[in-house]
Amino acid sequence: MFTLALRMSQQITRLRDLSKEQVRSGLAAWLGWLFDGLDMHLYTLVATVFVAQLMGLNENDPAVGQHGAIIQAAFLVGWALGGGFFGRVGDVLGRSRTLNLTILTYACFTGLSFFAQTWWHLMIFRFLAALGIGGEWAVGASLLSETWPKQWRPWIAATLQSAVNVGVLLACLAGNMLAGQQPRYIFLVGILPALITVWIRKAVPEPEAWETAREGQAVPRISELFGPKVRSTTWRVLIICGVSLTAHWTFLFWQQKHVLQLPEIKELSKEAKDRAVVIALVWIMIGSLIGNYLAGALAKLMGYRRTIFWMLLAYFGVMWLAFHQTWSWETTKIHWCII
Repeated sequence: MFTLALRMSQQITRLRDLSKEQVRSGLAAWLGWLFDGLDMHLYTLVATVFVAQLMGLNENDPAVGQHGAIIQAAFLVGWALGGGFFGRVGDVLGRSRTLNLTILTYACFTGLSFFAQTWWHLMIFRFLAALGIGGEWAVGASLLSETWPKQWRPWIAATLQSAVNVGVLLACLAGNMLAGQQPRYIFLVGILPALITVWIRKAVPEPEAWETAREGQAVPRISELFGPKVRSTTWRVLIICGVSLTAHWTFLFWQQKHVLQLPEIKELSKEAKDRAVVIALVWIMIGSLIGNYLAGALAKLMGYRRTIFWMLLAYFGVMWLAFHQTWSWETTKIHWCII
C-alpha cells in the first residue's frame, strides 16, 4: 500500500524512472501482444491455399473463399468472447496468472491447427486459439495500465499495438522461410509463445493496484458497464470499435486473395505467390507501425475523439482509393502501407 501510494505521488516522466516490477510488467504485456500478432496472422498467410487443400478444391473455387471467411469469422467471435471471459478471470485470479493462461491457450490451439484434416477442424482450433488471443489483449492492456503512469496512455496503446505489428512481421519471416512448403507447417511456429510463460510466472508480480482493489471489494459485474450512468459511453465505444475492427479484419483477410489475383502474381509459382503475400503483409505492418505513434501523437495534440474521427476518415479514403480499381503490384504495396 505504502509503495503504491508513494509511486503514484511521484511524477514519472522517463523510462528509467520505472521500477523493476513496472519494467517486467511492461515487457510481459508487450511480449504477450507480440505473440498475439504472430499467432493471429499465421492463418492469414496461408488461408487460401490451406483451406483449398483441406477441402480438396482449386484455390480459385468460390467455396474456398466462403469457408475461409467462415473460419476467420469464427476466429473473430472467439476473440471477442475471449476478451470478456479472460477479462473476468483476470479480475478474479490476477493479471499475471491470467496472462499465462491466455498465452498457453492460443499457443496450444494454434499449434494444434497443424493436425487439422478438414476445414471445420481448422475452424474449431482457430476459434479456441482466438479465446486466448482476445483474452491476452484484455489482460495485457490491464496489466500495463495498472502499473504504468496514466498520462502515458496514448503511448502505451501505441507501444502495445507496435508489439502486434512486430509479431506479424515475425509471422511474415516464418512465412518467407517456409515459402513453398506445406502450409500446415507454419502453425507449429505458433507454439513458441508458450515458452515465455515460464518467465512470466517467476518474474512478473500481480499489480499492486489489483491487490489493493480486491481487498474488501466485490469483483465488478459486466452488467455494470451497461448501467444508467455509463451505458451511453459503453455502446458508443462498442460501435466505434466494432465498425473499425470489422473493416480492419475484412481488409487483412481479403487482401491476400486480392494480391493473388493481381495479373503480375496470378501466373507465378507457388513459392513466388507465397512470397508476394508475405511482402504485402510486411508493407501493411510498416504503415501500421508508423500509424500507431502518429495516432498517439494526434491523441495528445487534439484528444481521442477528434483523432478517431480523422483517422477513420483517412482510412475510408485510402480504402476507396485502393479498391475502386485494379492497380499494379508496385502501386498496391504502397496503398497497403498507407492503409
